This record gives sequence, structure tokens and C-alpha cells, in this order.
Amino acid sequence: MGRAEERRARQRGGRRAAPQRSSGSEAGATAVIAPPEGGGRAAARAAAKAGGKKQQKSQKSFLRRLFTWKKILGTFFGVCLLGMGAFIVLYLMIDIPKGNPEATQESNVYKFSNGKIFARTGDTNREIVELEDVPKQVQLAFVAAENKTFYSDPGVDFKGMARGVFNTLSGKGKQGGSTITQQYVKNYYLTSDQTVTRKLNELVISLKLEREESKDYILAGYINTSYYGRGAWGIQAAAQAYYGVDAKDLDVAQGAYLAALLQAPSQYDLSTATETGKKLVTARWNYVLDNMVEMEDQTKLTASERADLKLPKPKEPQAAPDMEGQNGYLVVAANNQLARQLVANDAADNIEEAKTKIDAGGWTVTLNINAKKQAALEKAVKERLTSKLDPKKRKVDKHIQAGAVSVDPKTGKVVAMYGGVDYVKHFTNNATRRDYQPASTFKPVILAAAVDENAETQDGDPITASTVYDGDSRHKVTDDGTAVGFAPPNEDNVDYGDVTVQTAMNKSINSVFAQMGVDVGMEKVMEVAGKLGMDTEGMEAVPAQTLGSMGASPLEMAGIYATLDNHGKKVTPTIIASAEHRDVEVEFPEPIGEQVISVEAADTVTSVLTGVVDDGTAKTSVRDNPARNGQQVAGKTGTSDENRSAWFTGYTPNLVTSVGLFGEDMSKNGKHVSMYNALGVPRVNGGGFPAQIWATYTFGVMGKTTKFDLDTKQGAAVAPTLSPTPSVKPSETPSETPTTDEPSSEPATTPETTPETTPETTPEETPSTTPEETPSGDAGGIEFPTNPNDPQVDD
Repeated sequence: MGRAEERRARQRGGRRAAPQRSSGSEAGATAVIAPPEGGGRAAARAAAKAGGKKQQKSQKSFLRRLFTWKKILGTFFGVCLLGMGAFIVLYLMIDIPKGNPEATQESNVYKFSNGKIFARTGDTNREIVELEDVPKQVQLAFVAAENKTFYSDPGVDFKGMARGVFNTLSGKGKQGGSTITQQYVKNYYLTSDQTVTRKLNELVISLKLEREESKDYILAGYINTSYYGRGAWGIQAAAQAYYGVDAKDLDVAQGAYLAALLQAPSQYDLSTATETGKKLVTARWNYVLDNMVEMEDQTKLTASERADLKLPKPKEPQAAPDMEGQNGYLVVAANNQLARQLVANDAADNIEEAKTKIDAGGWTVTLNINAKKQAALEKAVKERLTSKLDPKKRKVDKHIQAGAVSVDPKTGKVVAMYGGVDYVKHFTNNATRRDYQPASTFKPVILAAAVDENAETQDGDPITASTVYDGDSRHKVTDDGTAVGFAPPNEDNVDYGDVTVQTAMNKSINSVFAQMGVDVGMEKVMEVAGKLGMDTEGMEAVPAQTLGSMGASPLEMAGIYATLDNHGKKVTPTIIASAEHRDVEVEFPEPIGEQVISVEAADTVTSVLTGVVDDGTAKTSVRDNPARNGQQVAGKTGTSDENRSAWFTGYTPNLVTSVGLFGEDMSKNGKHVSMYNALGVPRVNGGGFPAQIWATYTFGVMGKTTKFDLDTKQGAAVAPTLSPTPSVKPSETPSETPTTDEPSSEPATTPETTPETTPETTPEETPSTTPEETPSGDAGGIEFPTNPNDPQVDD
């Protein structure tokens, strides 16, 4: 080996020993040369490295053979094809499911006549609106906030989906960047579960939905199913919750705020947000509007217009309206009328089906209830009645229930209703219940029938306001000279002798109207009652009905008197102004109907009823009320047998209100009980607390003073003649007994002078029988009117 070769060998660290040259004397012999010092370890290392290099070279060669570019590309395309195949299978297997019922579950919304919401029913505060009912700029605020490419993208953000899947698999939490379509799919068809399966379903359904539905359909679904905070689901509920307006009335600044809210509803509520939250939502609001400016070709929002906008502060959060107080009574009354109308319109086969449709939600029901009059009626009941009840002092006080209805006679609108102390405490609506007797408030119906039918007395004399009848208690009612087996007592069994019809109405003399009913013909009386608005189905046309022994409600009586007030033109009280639902169209009939009795008949009754107020049983509470201010009033009191109910139904030219007080023992399944000694008075008469409630309410809301425009020459309002036309033999002895608003204990023996000239006294009210709490009937906890053939005692 030459020197150069030896040097290279040494440089390689002795990895290979160079052969040594042999001596010349020993030619042909093999020489054994000792390695230099340390040469053994170096050689070993060299050999190991050489072997490692060979192994690495061998491995690289294997990998090169295994991962060629052709194989890598082939594998990539194979995976892609496999993924595509799997996706195609998923696409074919996954259908668009039915939406979650909860995602579109709506409440029913109830509004006063001024548009203010007073109640919602249902578990979800949502009211779905059509996209066309949302201003275009507000629609686009949501697009700018969530998905600027919404109108051009395929409905899926693949990058965002990939990021979401990765984050889910790596445990990094929720994904971001979903499109509006994906968010709607999640809201309506799926859940918020963060799983790969859910995300794949979301992807497929979103793509399919984009193919089957329009962008407007998807956007409408998105804004109606999203949660905005404050318990508000959907843009309509959110608009009301934050700004007190309907979605159609939102402006662009308000819409941008609602769109910004969706990112973090609780954190971004300006009314309750922390300082950090306020900064975040302000930044988000600005982000939405800046995006809208970028989308100016769609949003029509210019930079200068955007610069003028200020973040609109929402109103303070309010508790969701519920069914407490009077709300529940109003809602139930409205639902009952709506259900009847759905059946009438063939939108439902029966009442039960109609109520099921209503309970399903989605209704916006605007009532005719006037918020101010409603508040005034509630205040009047509290001031004149409920604040004076003391069950601890008087056990009977806990059994007193009140109901009232107020109607505009020119339109038929129910402008106020009092159903009871509180719907959640007393579910029965006292304003619409029909299980108590209206008592003497029915007497004007008899007179209306008499005048309308041109009826005559037994002696052939026309029945007018000045016609004279025998007013003695238990006077035997006759028909063509034959007793009919009915002789009702007057209150306190008072004999009045011969009295005019006007005085008989003023004093509510039972014997006179019992005979008048027979003179007219009870069939005719009940027919006229039906025309005026009373539900007479199943009622017997018997003389006892003249005392109001049937069942009736304050709503019913208010309708009857409204028809009288409206000069005989039928008034059907209606509590609903409109009822709207996207799937059902409801048309309501006109509340004002045809002429059902003559103008003369209606106006004669009105004229006569002014005497009840000015000189009869209602004068103390109504005539002398300092708030009356000269207002002309007509009305009638009523107190039923055993003092189980007491009424005053009265009216002015512009307002009719019926007030009823009822004795009801809730501890005995609603048994009817007497009201003797309630509120510290011996007997609760119609001219007492009911008339006081009426006067406080009516004179508080009536506005300017008005007078009746009457087409009649009869009755107290037009100063009836001083010379009555007798129909029976008058008594021979004149009487000096003055006219009173409640019956005196002494009998009258002569016809009265005119109400205008008669002096008055007010005797103590004394019950005719011992107070007791015995119901007139009981059936499953609900009492029905007593036998109409039984005599009744009334005021």
C-alpha cells in the first residue's frame, strides 16, 4: 500500500488497516504486523459506522420504493374517492327531518285596544312573523352580522365545518363560522350537541335545504327560531321585549342591535350588561353596521347614514305578562268568543276542536278592552267593595263575588270587564257566568215587549208608562178573569195599592210586572228577551220568569240594555277586535245588527228607567253622586230571592255597564249562598254596592255630560202625565206615604203623584227572612237557577 493510501486509512480512523510491506529475507512468508497503539477501538468504531450507513441506505431505498409519487397520489385520490363515496351515501341516507315542534312553538299574544300586550299564554314566548313583515334593512342586518355571503353561498362553510370537526375531536370546544343556513338547521331540525355526527347531519341537511327552499324561507326561519334573551324567541318577541314595538316597526339601528344580540344574548343586554359586556355589544353593533355599509348595494345603507346612527338603548326588562289578576278572565273570555267564531266560520267542527287550535299557539288577539276604562273599573270595584270586605269580622264577606261588563252601545265593543278578585284564585269569570238570577233587571224587558207588541191590559187599555196596575203584594195574577196560580210577594211583602207602570219600575214592584207579563203573553216576553240578546234556549215561558228567575250574566244583561240604549238596534257585545294567525283567517260579524224592537219601545224603556235613577231604588247611589255633573242616566236594580245576587245595570247615551254581586261559598264547590249582613248591611241590594261601583266607574270615565235623544212621549225622562190611565179599580183611600227608593213597611193605598214631585225618604233595609246560606240548587258543585215557577222576592 502506498503512503497516500495509508494516510487515507488513518484519516478514516483506522476503519480499514492498510497491509504492511514484508522483509526481503522472508520472501513468500505471511507477515503479522501489530496495529499501532489504540488502533483496535478505532477500527471497531469504523466498522460499526460503516454497517449503519449500509442499513440506512437500505431503509431509504425501501421507503423510496414504498412511497413513490405515484403511490402517494394514488392513495390521496383513493381517500378522496372514499370520502366522496361515504358522503354520497350519507347524502342519500340523510333526509331533511321534521322540524322540532319546540323550535316553532308559539305563545298566544293578547293586546288591549291600544296595541299594548297585557298577556301571553304558552310556555314559549314566540310569535312567528312572515319575512315580508320585517323591514328589508333589518333582514340584512342579520345577514351582515352572521353570513355576508348568505345570498351567494351554498349554505355551508366548509372551512368552518372542518375547523368545527377538528375542534370537537381535539376537545377545543365549539366551532365557529357556521352559515345562517347551518344555524337555522341546528335550531329547527337538530340540537346544539357538539358531536361529529350532529355536524355531519347539519352539513347534509343544510345542502339539501338550500336545494329545496329559498333563501328567504331560510332567513325567515332563522330569525324566527333564534333566541334573543329576555325569554324572547324569534324577532317579534324580541322586538317587543327590547323596544316595545312589533318587528315591522323596527328601524335599522334597532335591527342591528337585535342581530348583534344573537352572539351572546345575556351578556349583550345593555340594560343589565357589565362594562365589558357593553363594550363588546357596542363593538358588535358597529361591526354589523360596518358590514352593512360594505354591502351597500343590498342594504342601501350609506356611510353617511351609518355615521348618524346611535346605538338605541332598549327598555328595561319586564316580567312576562301572565294570567294573574284580570288578565286570565280577559284571555278566557276572548278565547271563548274566538272558538265560537272558528266553528261559525267552519274553521273547526266543534268548540273542542276550535279550542285545541287556539291552544296550539300562534294567535295575536287584539281585544276591544280600553286599558284606561279597564283600570277604572278595577279601581271602582276595589274602592266600593273589595277594600271593605272583612272576612275575619264577618264570615259572609268571604263569599262575596263581583262581576261587571262595560259596553259601548254604538259599536258593541266590550271596553272593560271585571271577572273576579284574581283569575289564579277564582277561575270562574263572574262577568260571563250564567248561573245567578238577574232578578228585577229583567223587568225592563217586559215593558219593552209590552210597548213593542202594543199590548193591552186585561181591561183592554194600552200598556204605557202611565197605565195603572194593582201593586199589592201577592196580588193574584189573572188571564181573562181566571187566576193563573201565581201571586208573587213584593219585597218585604209591601202593598202599594194602585200604581203607575213608571212607579212600579221605580220601586221594582213584583206584582205589577207579573200581571203585565201575562197581559203581554209570556211567549212574547221571552221572544223579545231573545231578540234583545238573552239566551232563552230551554227557558219556560211562565209568569215566574217576570221576576228574573232565569240565569243570566253581566255580559248578557249589558247586551240587552245596550240594545235598548241603541234605540232597539241589536247590540251583540264583542270582546275581540281582531284575531290573527298565519294559517287561519277569522272574520267576525258586525256587533251592531238589525232593528229588533221598535225605536219607540226601546226609547220608552230608557225614559222610564231614568226614573229608577232619579226617584227609585238607585237614587241614593247614582242620582246624588257628586261626580254625576248632570249626566242623564237610565238603569235598573235587582236583588234575587234569598239575597243570593244583587245587580245594577245602567247606561248613559255612550256607555252601558252591568254590575253583579254574587254569594258563592268556594269551600262548598261554589254553592250559592245568601249575602245577608255582608259588609255590615242587613241586605245587599242592587241599589247599594252594585250601583255605587257603577257610579264610581261610569262618572269617572264618561267625559262630557250627555243627554238621551229619545223618540217617545212616555216615561220619567219626558215628564209623564199626572193623570194615569187606570186598568184596575183604584183604592178609595188616598195615602200620604212618600215615595222611597226602597219599599216601606207601610202599604200604599192610592196612586202616586209624579216622581218629580214626590218627597223621598230612605228606610232601613231589612231582610224579609232570616239570613241563611242555603243554595237554591246544587248539581256537581254548580248551582242552577231555581224553579221559575217558584215566587221570588226582589227589590
